Amino acid sequence: MDDPFQPFEWKLAHGRTLTLGPVGLLMAIINVTPDSFSDGGSYAETNAAVAQALRCLEDGASIVDIGGESTRPGAELVTAQQEQDRVLPVIAALASQTNAIISIDTYRAETAKLAIEAGAHIVNDVHGLQREPAIANVAAAAGAGLCIMHTGRDREKLVDVVRDQYHFLDRSLEIAAAAGVVRDRIVLDPGFGFAKDTDENVALMARFTELHGFGLPLLAGTSRKRFIGAMTGREAQDRDVATAATTALLRMSGAAVFRVHDVAINRDALLVADAMLAAKRQ
Repeated sequence: MDDPFQPFEWKLAHGRTLTLGPVGLLMAIINVTPDSFSDGGSYAETNAAVAQALRCLEDGASIVDIGGESTRPGAELVTAQQEQDRVLPVIAALASQTNAIISIDTYRAETAKLAIEAGAHIVNDVHGLQREPAIANVAAAAGAGLCIMHTGRDREKLVDVVRDQYHFLDRSLEIAAAAGVVRDRIVLDPGFGFAKDTDENVALMARFTELHGFGLPLLAGTSRKRFIGAMTGREAQDRDVATAATTALLRMSGAAVFRVHDVAINRDALLVADAMLAAKRQ
């Protein structure tokens, strides 16, 4: 992408769109799980998850991302039915009560299909379409927005962090294209923290602008990750200030969407970064 700050109309399911580029947007993390790494159990019940999503929308989130299975290393696996029992009531409630843009955080094609039918607009796959490639067909058929994330799990990575991004995500984009997903529905996520050590995550932040070679908007998900704890010495619940610092830095490097736990503090970080970017463009 020649200029990541120029408008990109992200096409989503149910006829919705989001304009990415000119200002940073926030995707709020809503974990409907008992065991997520920083807020496990806090929003495991439908009413609690819906209430948290509404708070995040009030604080400035443009998207609420609903997940029913923890992605932390060593997390207990759940069945498709368990995942669906957790997320579908939350999505249906938000779709009926709000006009919010809703994302489903899943790698399962079946869950994605049911979530879109319940009102979700975006499919967010942390396995980059490479665990269940049929999820790309689901997204294409529904015209859903698609977040495709890089991961280093369960495979041998290339030594260079940016080369490995292209090695993995080029394959993901081939899967998307074969399924008929149009590029104006795709956002890429470099997958901070997913089988990357602290040095790799910091290097990926420092070289973030090299990812604009994909020609697609980029999503950053650094929130409360272990590498932030390694840099600051803080436990997960106390990493929001440092997360906001990464949000500002990555916004200056052209990230478009930021997946976060604490919306309010990251909203303030984006307001500062976007003010600086606006001044530079004058």
